[in-house]
Amino acid sequence: MIEKKKKTEGTETAVLVGIVTQLQTEMQTTEYLDELAFLAHTAGAQEVKRFTQKMNAPHHTTFVGTGKLQEIANYIQENQIDTAIFDDELSPSQFSTIEEAFKCKVLDRTTLILDIFAARAQTAHARTQVELAQYQYLLPRLRGMWTHLERQQGGIGMRGPGEKEIETDRRIVRDRISFLKKELEKIDIQKAVQRKTRGEIVRVALVGYTNVGKSTLMNLLSKSDIFAENKLFATLDTTVRKVVIDNLPFLMTDTVGFIRKLPHHLVESFKSTLDETREADLLLHVADISHPNFEEQVEVVQQTLAELGVGDKPSFLIFNKIDNFSFVKKDEDDLTPASRENISLEEWQQKWFAKTQDCIFISAKKKQNIDTLRGILYAKIKEIHQVRYPYNNFLY
Repeated sequence: MIEKKKKTEGTETAVLVGIVTQLQTEMQTTEYLDELAFLAHTAGAQEVKRFTQKMNAPHHTTFVGTGKLQEIANYIQENQIDTAIFDDELSPSQFSTIEEAFKCKVLDRTTLILDIFAARAQTAHARTQVELAQYQYLLPRLRGMWTHLERQQGGIGMRGPGEKEIETDRRIVRDRISFLKKELEKIDIQKAVQRKTRGEIVRVALVGYTNVGKSTLMNLLSKSDIFAENKLFATLDTTVRKVVIDNLPFLMTDTVGFIRKLPHHLVESFKSTLDETREADLLLHVADISHPNFEEQVEVVQQTLAELGVGDKPSFLIFNKIDNFSFVKKDEDDLTPASRENISLEEWQQKWFAKTQDCIFISAKKKQNIDTLRGILYAKIKEIHQVRYPYNNFLY
């Protein structure tokens, strides 16, 4: 648990709740709650306190057990907390029980992520995708959600369909889902036509965990000004830019970032956006080497790509943010086993070079090793181009 923080005026206060199970260690729970706090901050909430509970599995109605639920409820009421955010998806019965006990707004990780997407969706395509995901998530929760929504007056987690159609019944929601799916089909056809008009130029897609610096790298390589911010899901809409390295042109795509426990409905809704990834000739997988658990983030991205059916595409691993990397050097007389924080950047490089030669360590912000990266990209794209156009060598 963390100490109570002073509330910043104009922000919602929130408590975070997670559990430690046989499948999720205390260290993992701490990291997941750190990420949940970052999500809350991105949405505009301020973490005040966090609660964890050791359990074999989440309780089917209270999630954390009756005693812990009452402990959290007492804290919320004594400190006038606005919102309680759970790190896992809650069932309708859990929502109902917890809201009754807390007397405040209750969100789970899925609701929070959907809210951030709703706030950041700029184009009609992204807004339609997010709205579809919201309705699909809402449909099985209609019975208990409307009374909950009637008690609230906007704020985090209240954007989108819930705020506009509190009296909606299942039939209307299903009709809306059907309509949105048809709208996405129309947009998908338009997008497919746009992709065809680009011809057979080589395509490269940036993929990776959210907030690893994909947009910053895109801006650097394409000399553009895509929005980049130190918040989760700063970029939702797929952006395509033409990049030229030594007279060799190619298209580069910046895609939405992935995250652990990414809501299933959101993945389904955004599959059309990720078509750019499917049609890419080369995937540039960007990872944040300064993150304490970057290897797990790499694994999450690889698993998500596999689920999308592009796990076997040619890829190149780019470890970004070497300027933020730090480690604690062990004393010579310290005989305890080395931990992750004792591994130097050079040791990580040796480890990953031994695992795969297709990787590089850079800093997009400080422009470190960017020329080397450009050289590697040129060689890879030239090889693809020569296979596609074996008689067109005037560019080289």
